[in-house]
Amino acid sequence: MLREIAIKDFAIVDNITVELTSGMTVITGETGAGKSIMLDALSLCVGDRADARTVRPGAKKADISARFDLTHVPAARLWLSSRELATDDDECILRRIVSAEGRSKAFINGTPATLADCSDIGQLLVDIHSQHEHQSLLRGSTQRELLDAYAGAQTSADAVANIAKNYKVLSDDYARIAGQSDADNARRDLLAYQVSELDEIAVRAGEFNELESEHKLLSNADFLRDSTNQANDGCELAQEQITRLKALIDDDRHDEKLVSNIRELLASADIQIEEARQELRHYGDGLELDPQRLSEVESRLDTINALARKHRVLPEALPAHHLAMTEELANLAGGDEHLAELAGRLEILRADYQKAAKKLSKARTKAAKKLAQSVVMTLSQLGMERCQFVVELTPVPSGELSPRGAEEVEFLVSTNPGSKAGPLPKIASGGELSRISLALQVAASENVTAPTMIFDEVDVGIGGGVAEVVGTLLRRLSQSVQVICVTHLGQVASQGQHHFKVSKGSSDQATQTDLELLSAEARIDEIARMVGGVDMTESSRAHAQDMLSRAKGYG
Repeated sequence: MLREIAIKDFAIVDNITVELTSGMTVITGETGAGKSIMLDALSLCVGDRADARTVRPGAKKADISARFDLTHVPAARLWLSSRELATDDDECILRRIVSAEGRSKAFINGTPATLADCSDIGQLLVDIHSQHEHQSLLRGSTQRELLDAYAGAQTSADAVANIAKNYKVLSDDYARIAGQSDADNARRDLLAYQVSELDEIAVRAGEFNELESEHKLLSNADFLRDSTNQANDGCELAQEQITRLKALIDDDRHDEKLVSNIRELLASADIQIEEARQELRHYGDGLELDPQRLSEVESRLDTINALARKHRVLPEALPAHHLAMTEELANLAGGDEHLAELAGRLEILRADYQKAAKKLSKARTKAAKKLAQSVVMTLSQLGMERCQFVVELTPVPSGELSPRGAEEVEFLVSTNPGSKAGPLPKIASGGELSRISLALQVAASENVTAPTMIFDEVDVGIGGGVAEVVGTLLRRLSQSVQVICVTHLGQVASQGQHHFKVSKGSSDQATQTDLELLSAEARIDEIARMVGGVDMTESSRAHAQDMLSRAKGYG
């Protein structure tokens, strides 16, 4: 549950920290005082969008934090643990900072977070109902989501939507591939011929360069052999010259100090020449005159060159070209198989969808009747005793895999006896719609998972005895969840166990909002103001005292 909210430099709030507890807390104040500011700030903490206008004029940034007790919220503790955001004290602190330039930062337990993460954890912690929520009730999507939430079927609804989405993606792929079949067949026939030709020649990687090297040797074998022999003879002559030089140097008349280095150089040269002679002999022995092999090499080179020209690639690139065409042919050849595979997967998805949609439909059908009964019962308490409320489930066209499920959901209402129930926008007035919205919220609260429920002036358009019923319903609801209610009705405010008053003050410099926890005596004055107007009388104070006494006695 929400334990504390701290607001600094937000809207017309300077610096406010509000501590909250269980039960029903009401927030009241004069029109324009800023009763909804605290809830607007809390909405930012749980992922709402923000802009620079939320920052108090003259301030650099707005800073808002909300502290939640997770003792009885295992789902939230698990969510935090799975993301390594949990604390030892079972708390969750959501913080939002908005700069005067409109930039914003979000934090979960001190760690930077995305708005999506704040929204996800926020849904597990607080359920906010605004005064404008009855307008969204006119949308079919809102009605469907409300029924699914009441039925506890959100998981089933998500599963149906995901399967339908996957089916559409796969179906689009199937249609695209099937539409390409004619062009693919023509391309496949051409590739089959070309690949067959390449298979027959079967040029391996590196073969062309190897053949060119071999052809160079074979075609120049006579020259190479002659030049090798000549080089060998030259080496022999050089060795003879070195021998004569050695003899000259070995003459005793030479100074030994001068010729010793020369003698070593000549000896080294003799060794190098001898090694060269050995290499030349080895090279010469490997040279063969093979006209037949030369003819074979030339023929193979001619074939490769001709095929390369035909395919407009370099001869050495022919193997890679062959591989690429083979792979393309394989892909095209597998087109029919791929289509068959896609068809099989589509059938599986269709079966999965039907199974999931059937489960969802069963839950919706059961919940629709129960929800309608609960709403009618609550509406009778709210002064609409003769109102009929129907949750209509209309099957979608046969064979359609709608992401919304196997049926459309629509709320129908009849406010006059004997009149046929019709869609909410056509039948219900503004005041009636407000009551229906409240009845739905009360009904939905039976399955609420969030430990804190906030109602922001949901009692608009309601007064008198009905307002007292609204207050009683909210008080009853607070026995199972924490209820925070912004209200302008004394009948609702009197049911609160904790009462905050919002007031607005101004000076030459600025206007600001303050929040005060009222004492028992101050509550009497505030509720007297709410029911009696500006001029407070003993009668209005007595009426307020009576309302508080009766609410206190409520069980």
